[in-house]
Amino acid sequence: MTTTLSPVRHSLTRSLAAVLRERINTRRARIGVIGLGYVGLPLAVEFALQGFAVTGFDVDPDRVSAIQAGRSPIRDVADQDLVQTINEGHLRATTDMSLLGTMDAIDICVPTPLRKTRDPDLSFVVDAVNAVAAHLTRGQLVILESTTYPGTTDDVVRPLLEAGGLTCGEDVFLAFSPERVDPGNQQHRTKSIPKVVGGVNPISTDLAAMLYCATLESVVRVSSPRVAEMVKLLENTFRAVNIGLVNELSMMAHRMGIDVWEVIDAAATKPFGFMPFYPGPGLGGHCIPIDPFYLSWKAREVGFECRFIELAGHVNSAMPSVVVDRVAEALNTRQQSIRGSRVHLFGVAYKRDVSDVRESPSLDVLHLLQERGALVSYTDPYVPTVTHHGHAFTSVPEADIDGSIDCVVICTDHAAFDYEHMPSRFRLVVDTRNALKGRPASNIFRL
Repeated sequence: MTTTLSPVRHSLTRSLAAVLRERINTRRARIGVIGLGYVGLPLAVEFALQGFAVTGFDVDPDRVSAIQAGRSPIRDVADQDLVQTINEGHLRATTDMSLLGTMDAIDICVPTPLRKTRDPDLSFVVDAVNAVAAHLTRGQLVILESTTYPGTTDDVVRPLLEAGGLTCGEDVFLAFSPERVDPGNQQHRTKSIPKVVGGVNPISTDLAAMLYCATLESVVRVSSPRVAEMVKLLENTFRAVNIGLVNELSMMAHRMGIDVWEVIDAAATKPFGFMPFYPGPGLGGHCIPIDPFYLSWKAREVGFECRFIELAGHVNSAMPSVVVDRVAEALNTRQQSIRGSRVHLFGVAYKRDVSDVRESPSLDVLHLLQERGALVSYTDPYVPTVTHHGHAFTSVPEADIDGSIDCVVICTDHAAFDYEHMPSRFRLVVDTRNALKGRPASNIFRL
């Protein structure tokens, strides 16, 4: 929404922006980050390491206490960075949302899950924005980072902020900047990943870009929040669709007696026009399994059917069943059925070397095996306990796994696992990640 400001209003807006610019330039800007998880905590620490006074807000008192004590709840933030920034007075964590009114800039980094009906659940965003709105102060910059559908910033966040009488783009500044965190990725981290920014007006974009430029290596400006929101959905839908394609090809190749992993490796030698994606037990995490449904939900709202995206979602969501079928095939070679067999999963986190089990396909594999009568256990050095469908499980140390297990399944290829001895140690191994690449043992079964 573009408006023509009166000279007086225009002068006030410019004055508010100038004050914020000066505070950012001199590192005197007070930055609030709402949500201290995989997205918010690394961002808060990066700001703090650059000398800004950062307050992290979270509704979980245990998480806040751990951060205040210098204990990082996520692997991507080192304890020493927390201790350093806290001791220097640049970082603090709190549950007290009234302190939002003292911030110059506020980043909202809260979850955006799907409801059971596969439509967006913005309750965490709404709660966070309402907390900001309750203490909103003229001249503040508010940035939403939570992944969501195009139009959320304009149609949901903006009205909530403006309900108290302040106008976004004039009295306060508003932008969207999608998080691009890849948990566990040591090469591409918060500081080095280019930051996309789109504000409700040019001055909001400029201020948000300036804030990130003071901390991160690269900023990409776009014309609006809607564009920035769509960027994130495109990125993750691209991955989901291509993973769906290769998952379907893996099932096809299996029927044909072809090693799909060998096919992908050979195709990846082409220096142009091809990007390798790999099959697996399904999609997990806080973005890729969810974001395409955000996009297709919004598309239906405007009368457009995303058949391609929906099909990829169906293929990917079926992969846990494919894995269980592989387990059945493996057990059949020993004249055993799944019912009554002891099946052990290696890894229940959604991806390598992280502790996050959100949307993890490994848990679906576990549940499906239980439904078919298997006696299931698991090992995961990052997930000591897990509860799924009302059943509680405790991770078994790898050294303590009973050698009489009927079949093990590599669901998550954590680097800590002893892959070298798996084929000789266990009767049957179903490898969903090609972690045993190059080992031709007859007791290994791959997707």
